[in-house]
Amino acid sequence: MKKISCLGTMFLVFVLFASLTSAAAQSQGPIRVGFLAPLSGGLAQNGKDMLDGFQLYLEEIRSQMEGRKIEFIPEDTEGQPARTLTKARKLVENDKVHILVGPLLASSGYALLPYVNQQKIPNLMPITSADDLTQRKVSEYIIRTGWTSSQPSHPFGEWVYKTLGYKRIAAIGLDYSFGWEVLDGFQRTFEESGGKIVQKLWTPFTTQDFSPYLAQIPKDVDAVFANFGGKYTIQFVKQYQDFGLKGKIPLIGSGILTDEHALPSMGDEALGIITALHYSAAIDTPENKAFVKAYRAKYNKPPGYFSEGCYTSGRWLAAAVKAVRGNVEDRRKFLEALKKVEMKTAPRGPMVMDAYGNPVENIYIRKVERAGGELQNSIIHTFPNVSQFWKYKPEEYMQKPFYGREYTP
Repeated sequence: MKKISCLGTMFLVFVLFASLTSAAAQSQGPIRVGFLAPLSGGLAQNGKDMLDGFQLYLEEIRSQMEGRKIEFIPEDTEGQPARTLTKARKLVENDKVHILVGPLLASSGYALLPYVNQQKIPNLMPITSADDLTQRKVSEYIIRTGWTSSQPSHPFGEWVYKTLGYKRIAAIGLDYSFGWEVLDGFQRTFEESGGKIVQKLWTPFTTQDFSPYLAQIPKDVDAVFANFGGKYTIQFVKQYQDFGLKGKIPLIGSGILTDEHALPSMGDEALGIITALHYSAAIDTPENKAFVKAYRAKYNKPPGYFSEGCYTSGRWLAAAVKAVRGNVEDRRKFLEALKKVEMKTAPRGPMVMDAYGNPVENIYIRKVERAGGELQNSIIHTFPNVSQFWKYKPEEYMQKPFYGREYTP
């Protein structure tokens, strides 16, 4: 009887402690999460996919972390760096958010960096891939759960030369920091392997017709490397076929060129395009299958990298909140927790943070094929545990010229 009484007392103490802990968490108020994404303009679909991915995870956990409600505050950056900064100020200074999530563009990430450092606000970056945010301009307040622009390009450049046998490649892409970094990373390893980028064509965001640029592509190249996203990728791939190049010069490129945000709007013109990225909806793991199933059930389409990135960032945030038992007000401990998260079962595969705040993760070589009546990025090769510095030593890597518009290997 005494043993039963003792167990009963322990149970009551546990229930009382849990109730007090829950009450304490609720008395702290909600955890406020500020979300930055382009919800209008040319990259609106990318921003909507970001939003959908994060909100899917919030729904799964009923918008609660460690007994505290999540107050989710999304803001439209319109894909403009200046607008991104204005919205960040609103979220931090008016809404008093505990953490920022986003933005999208690499240029917006660079614009946001000084403000994040000034305010000492944790910034989770699922999509912004500007290389130097976790390299030469590393910030203790930025935790990147996505990638660097050149991270998939390094193994891809080497693989294209050695596996596909391409020697001469022309390149085309949007004229901004992301476009430069993606191509320069590819150019570095492709040319170190023995190939040559014979031409670079940069197109402005105002481009409505790619014909003048397509007309400049040399006819004697082995392939064209392209880097576009949003509405631009749909237009470019279609015009590439209409211009008569599809059957003559193979098209390869950055992973966002054929990301799942664009594939449903494409047809046979996309078949055969080979790209590199850290995610594909076709990844054959239980974790990704479950994610794809849940995403399709809610949004009636496959998830792309923009969606998976923000979904996984929601999981990453929840793990850090759990580590500090919901006390996100202790910013120092919260930051440390965000940097120590490891994830073995993300939809994209295993992730671990390096010393600079960027994940080491798998990079997939994908080929657009038709399966089950729709286009998909089939995995044809996997590079496991790829660092943002590829095979180079970080210290030596960062002494080299940064990837920019005028970069020459």
